Amino acid sequence: MRHKFGYRKLNKTSEHRKALFKNMLNSLIKYEQITTTLPKAKELKPKIDKVITLGKKNNLASKKNLFSELQSKFSVDKISKTLSQRYEKRKGGYSRVIRSGYRYGDDAPMAVIELLDRDPQAKKIDIKSKSGDKDKLKSESKSKSTEEKTKSKK
Repeated sequence: MRHKFGYRKLNKTSEHRKALFKNMLNSLIKYEQITTTLPKAKELKPKIDKVITLGKKNNLASKKNLFSELQSKFSVDKISKTLSQRYEKRKGGYSRVIRSGYRYGDDAPMAVIELLDRDPQAKKIDIKSKSGDKDKLKSESKSKSTEEKTKSKK
């Protein structure tokens, strides 16, 4: 029987487990889709749903509770501004877990956990723009600086 087993311990200490889920929550909020092992994804799903529900309240106390749990100002702002607006009509179930095969090496079952109605551009948030774009920006800034110099001389 499986009575009185509350959650998966994932073979980690309580401090390590707490830090792991805090980091995974922040990553999921930032990128709106992450790949991890299936047991971790299944444990993360109720946590992200509770965090988004807390963010939908949009008052100071809920923001403080979010910050104490996530410890990231960016994540708290994104939840309270974008995600709470996106899910205002949804009563729950803000995320989904999709099985994605087995990991090479140890054959662990893998899964993708993502937010529903996610923004596809969120995954590209850390990718730097290409060098061609940088050259354009540099040339524009140089032309602006030369225009400012000519204006200042007049």
